[in-house]
Amino acid sequence: QVQLVESGGGLVQAGGSLRLSCAASGRISSINVVGWYRQAPGKQRELVARIDSGGSTNYGDSVKGRFTVSRDNAKKTVYLQMDSLKPEDTAVYYCNWAEIFWGQGTQVTVSS
Repeated sequence: QVQLVESGGGLVQAGGSLRLSCAASGRISSINVVGWYRQAPGKQRELVARIDSGGSTNYGDSVKGRFTVSRDNAKKTVYLQMDSLKPEDTAVYYCNWAEIFWGQGTQVTVSS
């Protein structure tokens, strides 16, 4: 059984930072593409950041230069460092592992 657990969400003021974690367990390879997505109320889920098995990354245009995705394969954990947060970053953030498995989501709220 595969399980993804996201953590690190919360309430922060604009300009602040948060670091999200996505920890995988079960029969799943640590070396898979992992994506962070977010969904705000009334909006479609969108890709925030993605990291492949080789460590190459790509980001959504709205977060480039502010967010950084990284991974620790030994811990089967992927991180999303979010800096210079804006109110429009408010959403539920999800991680997706190997383009198959989804976490339960973690709420990020940025106050103005």
